[in-house]
Amino acid sequence: MTWYVRLWKFITLAHGSGGKETEELVKNLIVHSVPPELWKVEGGTGLDILDDAALIPAGENRYIAVTVDTYTVKPIFFPGGDLGRLAASGTINDLLMVGARPLAVLDGVVVEEGFPIEDFKKVMESFIRTLAEERVALVGGDFKVMPKGQLDGIVIASMGIGMVEGKPIVDTEIRPGDKIIVSGYLGDHGAAILAAQQSIGVDLGVESDVKPLTGLMLPLLERYRGSIHGAGDPTRGGLAMLLNNWAEKTKTVIVVDESRTPVRPQVREYAEMLGVDPFSLASEGAAVLAVEPSKAEEIVEYMHSLGFKEAAIIGEVYEPKDPRHAGRVLLKSVTGGVRILEPPSGELVPRIC
Repeated sequence: MTWYVRLWKFITLAHGSGGKETEELVKNLIVHSVPPELWKVEGGTGLDILDDAALIPAGENRYIAVTVDTYTVKPIFFPGGDLGRLAASGTINDLLMVGARPLAVLDGVVVEEGFPIEDFKKVMESFIRTLAEERVALVGGDFKVMPKGQLDGIVIASMGIGMVEGKPIVDTEIRPGDKIIVSGYLGDHGAAILAAQQSIGVDLGVESDVKPLTGLMLPLLERYRGSIHGAGDPTRGGLAMLLNNWAEKTKTVIVVDESRTPVRPQVREYAEMLGVDPFSLASEGAAVLAVEPSKAEEIVEYMHSLGFKEAAIIGEVYEPKDPRHAGRVLLKSVTGGVRILEPPSGELVPRIC
């Protein structure tokens, strides 16, 4: 256990931000409390690699994918979406990122006493509508009410089940030479929620990008499954956290070109005005892929044909020249310099998802 973990006395908002504090808490106080032989089902993946979903073998070249997440976003209605659409989309996307076809969802809904029935109806209708649009079944769940003042509004926990037919996408298979691709603008969700929470009258002209990525990932998996070595949706902690996780897991160095990375100018300016790295802002409708270099350009062109016009190659994975540099992410800035892209730390945007 690291020395600063031992110094913690209380849970802080930083522990839920998806950054370094979250990673340290989960690894030290949860994962390491579980006997290693129970980190996964034999032949599958689980706590050993902490991917978007766990994999359970279900026969030759078949895996059951399972994921769970809890959604606490505030405000529950925000530009471009709401809590219900966020919960359904996030669950579906986590399954897609390991190469699974999403099949079913179970939800757990906890509501504060006195919460408006009309708002509850809107949230659940949005949750169910998003699942129905993607042909994902809602097969069970739980509902509870907490006394007034003991919960802030409403929280949804969502568990997703999918099926992998063929090679799953496991982030530990990312290798030197792979190209890093993003499917579109990054940070829109984080900027939209940040603006809504700050309530300083700033009209960014940006909405959350929250959406299921079924229309992107299923065609990509059908055509390029063998060429996709890693996939992730940059939610809490944004691109910075996702790439740092990949580099750490694979002991590689990832270099990103800022000039090629799509971030809306107003998102970048707003984040920098508030002292937040735009690459640490969450997206809820974007994918990041690590792909075979010989297929990268072709994959980007195919993503454009699927309607993801801003898809671009933004970086590459390298073998570290010095073992001490393994696990680092470097950002080539638009001004020509190079800096370390650190994993985010502290309270970035609380209750962002």
